Amino acid sequence: MFDTVEQKILSIDDDPIILDQITGILRDDHDVVSVNSGAEGIRYLESHPVDLILLDCNMPGMSGFDVLAELQANDGYKTIPVIFLTGSTDGDDEVKALSSGAMDYLLKPIKASSLRQRVMLQLELQSYRNDLESLVAKATEDLYQATQKLLAREKITLELLARAGELRDHDTGEHIIRSTNYVRIIAEDLVENPQEGYEMSKTLAQDIVDAAKLHDIGKVAMPDGVLLKPDKLTPEEYEIIKTHPTHGAKLLDEAVRKLGDDDLLKEAREIAYGHHEKWDGSGYPRRLSGMDIPLSARISAIADVFDALTNVRPYKKALSSREAFKNLYKHAGTDFDPYLIEIVKRHEADFENIHIGIGRTDYVFLTG
Repeated sequence: MFDTVEQKILSIDDDPIILDQITGILRDDHDVVSVNSGAEGIRYLESHPVDLILLDCNMPGMSGFDVLAELQANDGYKTIPVIFLTGSTDGDDEVKALSSGAMDYLLKPIKASSLRQRVMLQLELQSYRNDLESLVAKATEDLYQATQKLLAREKITLELLARAGELRDHDTGEHIIRSTNYVRIIAEDLVENPQEGYEMSKTLAQDIVDAAKLHDIGKVAMPDGVLLKPDKLTPEEYEIIKTHPTHGAKLLDEAVRKLGDDDLLKEAREIAYGHHEKWDGSGYPRRLSGMDIPLSARISAIADVFDALTNVRPYKKALSSREAFKNLYKHAGTDFDPYLIEIVKRHEADFENIHIGIGRTDYVFLTG
């Protein structure tokens, strides 16, 4: 049997005789609180939770319909079941009450057995609703946790795949961390400062930031003798290296075929294939130019070059951050998207912090 003991019922009626009658019928099984106006009932609810409301239809001041409207407009009250009480036999009132949010309708004079039964039924239904909401909330939380676990697993896999490609080059994998954070700075600025032709949602920004880790995944297909050569490459060897964007795109095409269409993989392919294209069309492998180069690839190109310029390689010395910035700015409109370079100018300090190792390295898109 459903246990209704100690559940609180708020009885709202301007007739003290009716209030006494209701209390007398229900007090053995419930905690009944009586108030004689709609306004007083609303005030009571502001500081006291209740499990059910018995509401008189016709009252001076706030009518039952007025009270019901206020209850329905308040997220904290609208789930409380309401039983309308009225002496009117007008069927229109019943329809109006039920369509306005009341759960039941009871005619006066009140019969004790009917009131007990209606109250018990509504409290029982409310308990079932609460149990169902708890089950749904738990299921939702379980699903959320499972999804987060899958996302974490995917990110770890992505990290390992990215590092597998990077570790074959002259690097310890730190290039991924730095360049990804440079990408994040630019993407975050695009989200915060909308510009026609450079539209960037938070979701797209996060996908680009994550996908940028795979910009050099095509290097896994490069011969060791070329990729690991400590000296300057010959023209023939350089032509081999220039194929790594195409190899990266092919690898990611294969991932899409096996895993299905995915926004992150799409951006990863765009970046892998396009991060050596140049604004003036002199890049490789497709000689794309201007806005035909995917936005994610244009962003990644700047991040990749800045990190390459500011770090030592066996075949070159590192430039200072100031020298690297000058190099980027000199090539705005030829190698790089000039609008994105303006973003870099606004965030020189952030780039510098990442370069010297005090910038963010979490990869999580934190705007908003």
